[in-house]
Amino acid sequence: MGPENQSTVSEFLLLGLPMRPGQQHGFFTLFLGMYLTTVLGNLLIILLIRLDSRLHTPMYFFLSHLAFSDISLSSVTVPKMLTNMQTRRQSISYVGCIAQMYFFMFFVCLDNFLLAVMAYDRYVAICHPLHYTTIMREGLCVLLVAGSWIVSCGSALLHTLLLVQLSFCADNTISHFFCELTALLKLSCSDISLNELIISTEAGMLLYLSLVFILSSYIRIGTIILKVPSTERFFKAFSTCGSHLFVVSLYYGTVASVYLLSSSWDSKDITASVMYTVVTPMLNPFIYSLRNRDIKQALEMCVKKVNVFKWQSLNPPIAVRSK
Repeated sequence: MGPENQSTVSEFLLLGLPMRPGQQHGFFTLFLGMYLTTVLGNLLIILLIRLDSRLHTPMYFFLSHLAFSDISLSSVTVPKMLTNMQTRRQSISYVGCIAQMYFFMFFVCLDNFLLAVMAYDRYVAICHPLHYTTIMREGLCVLLVAGSWIVSCGSALLHTLLLVQLSFCADNTISHFFCELTALLKLSCSDISLNELIISTEAGMLLYLSLVFILSSYIRIGTIILKVPSTERFFKAFSTCGSHLFVVSLYYGTVASVYLLSSSWDSKDITASVMYTVVTPMLNPFIYSLRNRDIKQALEMCVKKVNVFKWQSLNPPIAVRSK
């Protein structure tokens, strides 16, 4: 490509969601409500886990990090999308676009690892219940979470460093509502073969290995349950793993529909992207709390403490005068 078709890109244009101009206010209200629900719901999960000592277990330790990752994942993309809807300005600076892409990849990768770690926790809880506290000791839990953060940071940083080495063409329009890596690569005038090689290699090493690890854990859990079939044991395993399994299905199903089952970015791909960037983080608190007795009890106790505090503040004790 000749120099006349290249330029120094200072900003990109985000086309946003495929909608008519008259639908912007409706979509803005919808996504604002979903974003606030995501933030408040996941913050409530984190708060309950921090305040209730009964929730200071490995499972809820991992869940608190997943809740924080979900808040961050939505905060990377949704506020900018809402701002563009409100101001009707679709531009994003080059630096802002690269930063958005980095943090998006970071928290997507972190979600991926945390789901795998939680699957391992469930495997130990069901298949080795007598040795659970010995295996899932505090040091191992911290190491697993720290490793997830470090590897996710390195993975996102690798893709970002490779991307900033590329030149971009005069066309700076991104057919998406956020700066996604593959959408940015399509705008490049440079050779992107190395970027594509790293993407495919890393996907095989990180994404697929995590998915295989999760599936292997649940296959092992199913095998253990079927060895001694019992209705009580089945329902206990389902109550323990049901929420996590549903989240895994929702997360990997939408990711696969975007990156594996489609060849071009269209309205279906954007809809699937909305699912795992907006809808899934919003649903996770409800999935983990509606069927979780410990979370419900912690919430009830928190509500009682708040009510007692309100009653005491509205009805202060009356000092009794001594004769």
